[in-house]
Parts: sequence; structure tokens; C-alpha cells
Amino acid sequence: GYPGKYYCPRMNSMNKPAYAAICTHSPTKPVLIFVSSRRQTRLTALDLIQFAASDENPRQFLSMAEEELQMILYQVMDQNLRHTLQFGIGLHHAGLNDKDRSVVEELFANNKIQVLVCTSTLAWGVNLPAHLVIIKGTEYYDGKAKRYVDFPITDILQMMGRAGRPQYDQHGKAVILVHEPKKSFYKKFLYEPFPVESSLREQLHDHINAEIVSGTICNKEDAVHYLSWTYLFRRLIVNPAYYGLESTDDEMLSSYLSRLLQSTFEDLEDSGCIKMTEDNVEPIMLGAIASQYYLSYLTVSMFGSNIGPDTSLEVFLHILSGASEYDELPVRHNEENYNEALSKRVRYMVDENRLDDPHVKANLLFQAHFSQVDLPISDYVTDLKSVLDQSIRIIQAMIDICANSGWLSSSIMCMHLLQMVMQGMWFDQDSALWMLPCMNDDLAGLLKKRGISKVQQLLDLSKAELQDVIGNFPASKLYQDLQHFPCIQLNLKLQKKDVDGQRSIILHIKLQKTNSKRNISRAFAPKFPKFKDEAWWLVLGNTYTAELYALKRVSFSDRSSAHMELPSNLTTFQGLKLILVSDCYLGFEQQHSIEEIAESQQLVP
Repeated sequence: GYPGKYYCPRMNSMNKPAYAAICTHSPTKPVLIFVSSRRQTRLTALDLIQFAASDENPRQFLSMAEEELQMILYQVMDQNLRHTLQFGIGLHHAGLNDKDRSVVEELFANNKIQVLVCTSTLAWGVNLPAHLVIIKGTEYYDGKAKRYVDFPITDILQMMGRAGRPQYDQHGKAVILVHEPKKSFYKKFLYEPFPVESSLREQLHDHINAEIVSGTICNKEDAVHYLSWTYLFRRLIVNPAYYGLESTDDEMLSSYLSRLLQSTFEDLEDSGCIKMTEDNVEPIMLGAIASQYYLSYLTVSMFGSNIGPDTSLEVFLHILSGASEYDELPVRHNEENYNEALSKRVRYMVDENRLDDPHVKANLLFQAHFSQVDLPISDYVTDLKSVLDQSIRIIQAMIDICANSGWLSSSIMCMHLLQMVMQGMWFDQDSALWMLPCMNDDLAGLLKKRGISKVQQLLDLSKAELQDVIGNFPASKLYQDLQHFPCIQLNLKLQKKDVDGQRSIILHIKLQKTNSKRNISRAFAPKFPKFKDEAWWLVLGNTYTAELYALKRVSFSDRSSAHMELPSNLTTFQGLKLILVSDCYLGFEQQHSIEEIAESQQLVP
């Protein structure tokens, strides 16, 4: 245990004991030192180098020849890492780029360096065991709470679990350096089993909503029965005080569960996810969408309140960034300064009084992605990957909400937003031609003069016509890039149907990819961090009244067919269109007039 009220001086006082622990417990075997921040990785490593130098053996942690070391240092980008590696000490944290991280991991795994100073994420992410683990401090800075908080016990256990290498060690050693007041707590925790408690209560709304949607829960009795089979119920009986329950007699327990479920039902009803009648509960549209896309009930409630029939792109972006799935996006120490600088370089304004808010940061990261703005530090690259990865299901939920409400223009706008996420471009500012890797300003200008603004137009040209259009630009490169994109042909047919005296009109749709050489369905989206398959929306709506009648999502590698029923109350085909929209490519929309098809088939509503 170490005294000292202030965090940084206390961490500093732990460096000498950490060095002494290495010399005592693991003088030649691998050592992992866990610290709370990347700044601490650097300060700890520099102090260890200083202590090794004072022992007149500054390179005692290094086990490779000078030539090999110099070759490795030449590849390393991070200045601090380059310096510490010369003394056999590696750094590992989220601020390093992927290449530097993999170099360090390889050196440590092959025993070329003996000491690795890292942040807690390494304990979960990478399998790098060591003979000795030193946990230097058990707190980290929580940017949201703006104070130092304790690591979860699970993290401490995971770090300790890295001690001991299978195949090499009979046992491992772990040294925990803690703040003096917490010493007895950690002693007790290490030598006595720690009870595992339930976290269901904090997440109960989403679980109950999902069970209502699936039909497992139809009333309060079902919900009580459901809870009686959970771990929460078991722990309530064993440790009632932890959950705010005074005793475990049947009446108190029943009253507690009843109150818990009543407040959960009321919250879900207020958020528009469920409908309560006297004793029964049933799901409604928002609840079903939350369950389908694994979204928080708070997120879909916010969507239901803020999305309208003509929502603009700017508002959609604010709504997307406001999703509670981004509550935990890290805003680290002093990142509000980076956010302020970034806010001056993006298209839409953000709230300058909330630059330390994760939702504002998410908004800035989206805008930086669309504008292809360089991000200030490598952490933001990692954060952007996480933000983009979550966004797909969130946007799909937004599209479903718009479609269920019958809003055509908002649905299409939301689809454009998903295309922007996939391609890293603004759909209304950037030319869709920039999806082609070989595109440059000269070629874009040349194509614009010839009236070409979409990739689809280039796909319709033969190789000879393409060469004629682009002049001196190498056609082979452009032709090669065009192979990444699909060319879709639609065939539509209307059919009248009588079912039980009810007349209806069915639209039969056949889709086919005409560039048959391209038989893959993986989307070409180099700016999106994950692989994704192409999918298409078939949107049936009236462009005059901006009403959406039906929406279908299809994905196929060669050909597919679908059918949609036209609204039974139609009096005219005027303005009625089938719109094909890609979920990943800009400018690939196709509009087909139902009125023209009906005329050619001599059909009337």
C-alpha cells in the first residue's frame, strides 16, 4: 500500500518498488506492468530505464543484437516506443498504430524484450502471458465522471490471470501496488472468494421488452414468473441488502418484484415501446424494432420523438449521434481540445458547451469520416471504427421507423446516410464518382463535362465508348475499378388477383446483375472498417404525396425475385413509383414508374 492523496505523485512513488519486484521475482523472465493510461506507460518505462542505468546495466531487459534492434527501430513510428525499445522495454496502449502494436507484441512474445508496460485493455485483448505481473495502481481516470475511479474487480482478476506461462512456468507471480486505504480491501478480495452479483436490474427494461416482443411475457404474472428463473432472483434471496431489500420474507420479496416490474412497464410504455391495458402488455412498433436490432429502449424512444416526415440530413446526423449506444464512447483527458479543433473543420455545427460529451464526439467523428478529414490522434481512428461499426444497425432501425410511419423522403434520406457511412462521403456534396479508387480531379472534371456524374452511367458504356469519353486517361485502370460495382437490371410486371372477393394488384419484381463476371456479393467499401454484403431496398411509394406504401430488403449474388402488393385504396397510379436503393453505393438509385407499366399492360386501379 502507498500513501499520498494525489494520483500522479503516488504512481511515481510506485516505480522504484516495481523495479525492485522485477529484480527480485523475475530478473530474467518476462514481466507485464499494467498502468491506467498511456501517459503512465511512458513515465513508468522512463523511470525503469533510469533505475536500470543506476545499477550500471541499462540494457539488462534487452535480448537481441544491435543490428536487429536498429532494423526494428527503423519500422517504429511512435517516438516514445522507439526510445524505450532500445532498453528492452515495450509500451502497449490504444494510442499506438496497428503496426507498432504488432511489433511490440511479437518482440515480447519472442523474449526479445523482457518488460512490457501496458494499459488494462491488453489483459482482455491479446494473449501475452508473463512470469511476473505488476499492477501499478488500481484506479483509472473516468472522463465521463471527471475523476479517478477503481478498476472493476474482473479487470484486476484478468490482469492477474496473465501471470504464469503455460509450458514454461510451474507458477506465476502477481504484485499489486495499491493506494494505502484500499490495501485491506484487496487483501480480503484476493484471499477470500468474492460473491458474483446480478446486473440484470440495470438492464431489465431491454430484457423485458424483448420478452414482450417474443410473446413470453403477456402480463405482470408472466413477468414475475420470468424473473423467478433469473440469477437476480437467486441473489435477492441470498444477499437482499445489496439490492435494497430489507428482508426476504415472501410478502417483501413479492412487493419488491412487483414494484420493480411496474416501474419497468411504465418506463417502456412512456417510451412508446409497449401498450398496457388493465392486466395485459403488448408490443408496439418501437419496441419490436428495439428488440430486432438489439437497441436500447431509450434509443428508439428518442428516434420516435425526433424523426419526422421530412427530417433533414443534419437532424438525422444529430439523432444518430444521440443514440444511447454511444453513451460509453470514451472522451479521454483533454480530448475536448481535439474536439474543439475538429468542430471548426466539419460541415455542421455542434454544441460547443458539450465538447466533452460522447455524443458530440460521435457526431464529429461521423462528419470527419464523410469529409475525409485527418483525425488528430490514432485513438480517434480506433474510436471511429467503433462508432461506424455500431451505426449500421442503428440506421437500419431508423429506416424501419420511417417506413412504418409511411414517410418516403425521410426513409430515402436515411438510406443515403447509410450509404455515406459505407463510402465515407457526403451524398449531396461529393460526386459519386469518387467511389472509384482511380478517380482524380482531372478525370472527374472531364467526366462532368460529358454529363457523367454517376458510376452507373460508366457501367452502361462499352469499353470502346469508355475510352472515347476519358481520352488519354488509362481505360484499363478505370475498367478494372468499375468491376467492383454491380449493374442491376429490373423487370416489373403487374398482376390482378382476386382473393375471397377482395381485388388486389401485385407487383412482381425480377432483379438480375448484368455484369455476370462479378459474381461476388461483398460490398466494395474500402473506407468502412468491416466486410459487409451488398443489399438493396425496394421502396414502393408515391413521389407526389411523399407516402411510402411498402419496403423490402433483398440481397443476392446473381438474380432474385420479389413481389409487393399495391395499396387496395388506390384510385390512380399517378406518382406511384418503385425505387431501387443500394445500402452501400451512392448514386445507384433506379426509379420505375408504375403508371407507365400499368399503361403498357392496360391495367386500371
